[in-house]
Amino acid sequence: MKKSLLAVICSPFLMYAQEVPKLTDEIAMKLSEKPLHCINQEYPNKTAHIINNEKEVPLSPKDLHPSFYGCFDWHSSVHGHWMLVRLLKIKPELSNANKIEEILDHSFQKENLQSEADYFTKYQLTITFERTYGWAWVLKLDEELTHWDHPKAKIWHQNLKPLTDQILKSWRAYLPKQTYPNRTGVHPNTAFAMAFAIDWARANNDKEFENLLIEKAKYFYLNDKKTPAYLEPDGSDFFSPSLEIADLMRRILSQKELISWLNKFYEKRSLENVEKIPVVSDLSDYQTVHLVGLSFSKAWCMKGIAKALPDNHPLKKDFRKTADKFLSNGLPLLFQGNYGGDHWLASFAVYALED
Repeated sequence: MKKSLLAVICSPFLMYAQEVPKLTDEIAMKLSEKPLHCINQEYPNKTAHIINNEKEVPLSPKDLHPSFYGCFDWHSSVHGHWMLVRLLKIKPELSNANKIEEILDHSFQKENLQSEADYFTKYQLTITFERTYGWAWVLKLDEELTHWDHPKAKIWHQNLKPLTDQILKSWRAYLPKQTYPNRTGVHPNTAFAMAFAIDWARANNDKEFENLLIEKAKYFYLNDKKTPAYLEPDGSDFFSPSLEIADLMRRILSQKELISWLNKFYEKRSLENVEKIPVVSDLSDYQTVHLVGLSFSKAWCMKGIAKALPDNHPLKKDFRKTADKFLSNGLPLLFQGNYGGDHWLASFAVYALED
């Protein structure tokens, strides 16, 4: 009997019950097909655009966002582009490299990206658009292009600059006014976005922005104790609020400070809970499938935290081993759902698979 199509697609991933997941060329190829398929797919679409008057009613997703109109929503398109850039950067010999480059050439057209930047000031009430989740992914995309010797990378990076500059302008204006962090397990999570912003600031040697972020991160989280991670997750989380905070703090604290902070931050019952595999009851549900992404984000947080800890710290080996379990759980599920997961999960997988 012939194998089903699903079994053929998933077979490279099912082995992860026994093996440590790796971003092989074969896995990279299969993951790359997800954004390649949806970046130019305009519908279905969740624009998140606030309609200010009747003249804006007929505007299509592509009218609003000529570069990032696909993949169901703007932020998913942005991190889908990041993923393609990343794969082309680390695996330039992929058999579909030319197709990836063609997609990026189209999306990174100068006039289109200028329109993306103008969107934040052209319409009323758009200054808060994608704050701060989408903002963070724009910076991650820009960071990926910053130090890359690909012949077209400098052009793409320069064309992206107006959007990057607009995001930075908005973030610098917002940061002093942000009184409280958002501790949710979905898009508005503050710790996740600040971590990516710090990565960008360091890659671009922007000490002023970096120091502003570090100061605010310490204001938000340095005194956190006994985090209630035993209550995680909520029903549609793709972030662990506590692990995102810890992943941020490992970026800004010395090793000694991090250990002291972690000892106060996590109680035994919370640690035990965040290491549990999420139960995903319906892969076809656009909200429930978020829990597949939770496996990937937990994995990258645990790997990052483990890397920052000394060899003799009990969480170092534990978090690394648990991260592999989360990856082994998430990878097969990524290929068993529908567009609710297809439009975004591969980006999370790629980021989690890397060290």
